[in-house]
Amino acid sequence: MSGLIGKKIGMTNIFSAEGKNVPCTVVEVGPCIVTQVKTVEKDGYQAVQLAFDEKKEKHTSAALKAHFVKAKTTPKRKVTEFRHFPEALNLGDVLKADLFTEGDFVDIRGVSKGKGFQGVVKRHGFSGVGMQTHGQHNRLRAPGSMGASSFPSRVIKGKKLGGRTGGSNVKVQNIQVVKVLPDENLLLVKGAVPGHKGSYVIIEK
Repeated sequence: MSGLIGKKIGMTNIFSAEGKNVPCTVVEVGPCIVTQVKTVEKDGYQAVQLAFDEKKEKHTSAALKAHFVKAKTTPKRKVTEFRHFPEALNLGDVLKADLFTEGDFVDIRGVSKGKGFQGVVKRHGFSGVGMQTHGQHNRLRAPGSMGASSFPSRVIKGKKLGGRTGGSNVKVQNIQVVKVLPDENLLLVKGAVPGHKGSYVIIEK
């Protein structure tokens, strides 16, 4: 898949030609620099490495500095590989938001918002006991019965319980590109995108 690296800016809404209010996520896409072109002969597989977002030189290792100098660019924060680019790319090429067109359907990958340790109601959608607890207290959001007694005398693996929630790699598929603003390097996509404001996302065609 071909694509670009972007940064989630936030959400807004626009009106479609039919007058419908469409919620959109604003993503800053590119400019992405080609920092390495991998070939089957040399690397065993074919891919294009893209880099995005400026980074201070003092925060960059010497090996990465040399890597970016070879591509004739400044140090970058995010580096990702893409396969199956339709056109041939060379070292140092710049890709921008005009890679996408309005109406395209794309897949977007990102890291979802971390929510820390959460109970079963928030983590798995348990309904809780409600308002009738037969006199018990502090049972409104409890997980309830956990398994049999004499056999197997333990909680079965895979039981939905409380635990760390969020902070996972998430891919949202078939999101429509509503608007492309190539001058500002912005992309407006329909609906929500995983991650918090300012987080990096991968947009795949």
